[in-house]
Amino acid sequence: MPHNLIFDADDTLWENNIMFERAIELFLDHLASTGLPREHIRARLDEIEKNNSHRYGYGLAVFERSLAECLTACRGPLAETDRQLLRDACAPIRDHRVELIDGVGETVRALSQRHRLFLLTKGEHAEQTGKIEASGLAEFFTDIAVVPEKETAVYRDFVAHRALPAEHTWMIGNSPRSDIWPALEAGLGAVLVPHPMTWSLEHRDLPDRHPKFRTTTPFAQLTHHF
Repeated sequence: MPHNLIFDADDTLWENNIMFERAIELFLDHLASTGLPREHIRARLDEIEKNNSHRYGYGLAVFERSLAECLTACRGPLAETDRQLLRDACAPIRDHRVELIDGVGETVRALSQRHRLFLLTKGEHAEQTGKIEASGLAEFFTDIAVVPEKETAVYRDFVAHRALPAEHTWMIGNSPRSDIWPALEAGLGAVLVPHPMTWSLEHRDLPDRHPKFRTTTPFAQLTHHF
């Protein structure tokens, strides 16, 4: 039976957090002269990111803001060399450089031949649409939506506006917090495709024996489920 398969984007279809982690490593190297332990700086940055994501949302501008606030908190006002370092570290993200995860291209193509595929991603609209365009995958999706946050009500609205029956609709993603739990709470099925670099703010305990929850890895194994 054909299903409606809703895909997450970042760290499900293409690498995302690893690019931010590369920027953070450059940032930590830059702050090495402060004498503060790297783990202390990283813990401070994580807290700043958590606060800023709640206040300002997601995207590169918020990330750069968090780096700048952390640098100021650890060492004082920013110099031009600091600002240039932040620009250089974030350049690959800014340029929408997309690295598809292994198996994604051929798997999405195969699934699109027997199911209806949708894309539901959160973040800053221009950044996300830029990555979608650069990925070369847009043609395989019946519909694409970029939202500020992925909560239970968002999933309910998404399926209701497209008349997708919950019993034949599945959410596929790497985030327990944004992909798995809200989809299950909306009555959908959910498949976790784990990613080793999932952002810490997306972590959450997984469902225990939920009848509509599955885990699969690698991504290409989705063709055996669907």
